[in-house]
Formats: sequence, structure tokens, C-alpha cells
Amino acid sequence: MATATFAAGCFWGVEQRFARLHGVTSTEVGYTGGTTPHPSYDQVCSHTTGHAEAVRLEHDPAQISYEELLAAFFGMHDPTQLDRQGPDIGDQYRSAVFFHTPEQEAGARAAVGQLTESGVFKRAIVTQVEPAPEWWRAEDYHQKYFEKHSNFSCRI
Repeated sequence: MATATFAAGCFWGVEQRFARLHGVTSTEVGYTGGTTPHPSYDQVCSHTTGHAEAVRLEHDPAQISYEELLAAFFGMHDPTQLDRQGPDIGDQYRSAVFFHTPEQEAGARAAVGQLTESGVFKRAIVTQVEPAPEWWRAEDYHQKYFEKHSNFSCRI
């Protein structure tokens, strides 16, 4: 198994989308990329922690490659929106790839470069590519949110 960490807006929908991919064996939502240890959701929403809402996942590289995860990541959000996704505004909603290995870093940078060169997006890609810092698991009520609340569905 391998670990990957992505931030692409509100973590509920991002988790749901990644969990549906064949080869993703587990997902967890949490906070990363900031300075406050053990942040709460309210603290992250206060824009004082520097943390992003993110999804950490485990995947079987024999079933889904990191490049396929990157393609899914860039396909599920707008990587040209700075500190927001749609109506969700704030630094916790930023687009980021938090890499765990040099290979993941190279893959993420290559994906950003290829998308930039392709001209698919009319605006510049603002996705951050950073080493995976300390991970803080989000509160239980955020985990598998859409599974717990079947009247909601992911619209991203």
C-alpha cells in the first residue's frame, strides 16, 4: 500500500470521489499544511492555522497508479482557483498535493506542467506541491460524511 494526500476544497466531496476509485483502499479527512497542532474544524475555519482541509488515502499501486490519482485530483476540482473552490472561500479550501516521496513530487510537478502546457485551463494553475507535513485527523463527524448523510451527494 502507498499513501497519498490531496487538498481540493471541502474534504467531504473530495473524500467521496477518491473512495469510489478502484484501488483506493481507505480514506481519511483531516487537516495539514498549517502550523497549529491538533487543530479543530472551527480553528481551521478561522483562517488562523494555515491548514488545508485534505484527504489522506491508501491505495494499491498495482491497481491504481499515483498518476491516475493525480488525474482524478485535477479532474475533480478547479486548480486555478486560489484559496477557494466554488462557493467555499478560504485558505483551507486551497488546491494542494502533499507528496510523501520524491517520486510523488516529480509526478505532481510533471502533471502541473503538462496541464499548463496543454492549455486546458485558461487561467494559471495555483495548486501547491509541498512535502506532506504532520497530519491531523478531522473530527469523527467529518469522516465519510456523505455516507453518513445519504440525503447529500457530491456535486464536485
